[in-house]
Amino acid sequence: MTEPAPYTFVTASIDEAGTRLGISFRTADLAVSVLGADRHRPVLDISGLQARVSISTTGGGPVTAQDLTLARQLADAATRYLTACERLHTDQVTDSTASASGEAAA
Repeated sequence: MTEPAPYTFVTASIDEAGTRLGISFRTADLAVSVLGADRHRPVLDISGLQARVSISTTGGGPVTAQDLTLARQLADAATRYLTACERLHTDQVTDSTASASGEAAA
């Protein structure tokens, strides 16, 4: 089986509700950084070769209670993502090792 190729998928939709952009990074070739944390406005930046997403404070202004709520939700989601990746990676390594052991015994 071939390894899946990494890609970035970008969509745009426009209707009476407004314009929405969707960006799906399906690659590990990303940079994640926080810019401006030592100034008045932190910016969470996730970027790859094809796209970039920046998240900052409401209206680019001072940090609000809603900004703190969003930052906590992002941290919580990132923790769940890490936990899921670690579990799946462990399962895949275990399955791969068991499969290789079975082939060697045959």
